[in-house]
Amino acid sequence: MKLWIGNIHPDVTDEQLCEFVEKYGCPHPSEIQRVPGDGTRPAAILNFEGAVEDKVSSAQMRLHGMFWHNRELNVQTLMIMGGSTP
Repeated sequence: MKLWIGNIHPDVTDEQLCEFVEKYGCPHPSEIQRVPGDGTRPAAILNFEGAVEDKVSSAQMRLHGMFWHNRELNVQTLMIMGGSTP
C-alpha cells in the first residue's frame, strides 16, 4: 500500500516525514519517493510493505487536511494491484 502526501514543505527531510506518519499510526515506510512537481507543492509517495491497509487508511484520515510546517497536507491512499501490466 502507498500513501501520497502532497504540499509538503520543501525543507522537510525523509526522517522527519517518517517520524510524522509514525506518530499518527503508520508503520515505518519501506520506501519514500519524492515528487517535486513544479517546486511549489512537493509531494512524497510512501510505500508500506505487508498487510498494513487498516493502519495506513486510519492514518490517512487523520493526516488529510492537517497543517504541518505551515502547509495544509493533501493525503491519499494508493492501492496498487499486483500482477503484470499489458
